[in-house]
Amino acid sequence: PITVLMPIDDLAEVDYSLNSLPAVFRAFIDLDLKGIVYPAGNYTRPPYVAAPFTIPDQSDSMLYLAFSEYFFQTSSFAYYTAGAFNITIAEEVKSEKLICFLIFFFLQTCSYFNISTEIFGSIIPEVAKYSVTPYPVMLKLMAAEIPIISLEQDSFTIEIQGSMAVFAVLPDSTTQLLFTMNITANTSIALNIFDQKLMGSLCLNR
Repeated sequence: PITVLMPIDDLAEVDYSLNSLPAVFRAFIDLDLKGIVYPAGNYTRPPYVAAPFTIPDQSDSMLYLAFSEYFFQTSSFAYYTAGAFNITIAEEVKSEKLICFLIFFFLQTCSYFNISTEIFGSIIPEVAKYSVTPYPVMLKLMAAEIPIISLEQDSFTIEIQGSMAVFAVLPDSTTQLLFTMNITANTSIALNIFDQKLMGSLCLNR
């Protein structure tokens, strides 16, 4: 079979080659596509096994799309391999850029916010002792393992194990490590179609 690759972004590509010849029936056509996501330019097969699955027998819509757990697993592997889960946050951060690491820290905002030693000092007394004068803070987040994605009945769960290093940015632009911490987050995401848009709702399990 011919391999058909399409870039998703700068980090990943998807192989949507046919697994088999299309099955043509009187009322519909069934296309079985691979759906393997690779790091861009790296086509080493991911360490997962694709399990067969079935689509419910329905006929009241024109088009049905089904994505397997394998598709999401290879996506997680591709982005982890490409380093997408290693993120540095410095000073003023826009809310849209927080989406990739909300699961790490559960930081949610509607606009801009400034992170500083003053914020962490109100939670961790040792930080307040170290920094009497508020300094900007730089955060480095890293995934320790490939995020685990599991499909559920009406949603899917993501489990991420990672670490965070918090640095104070000093006036001479050097940084001073304040503390590090390990983080494990388990989150459920439910997808729904609303007003012709695919919407997701996030629920923190632990």
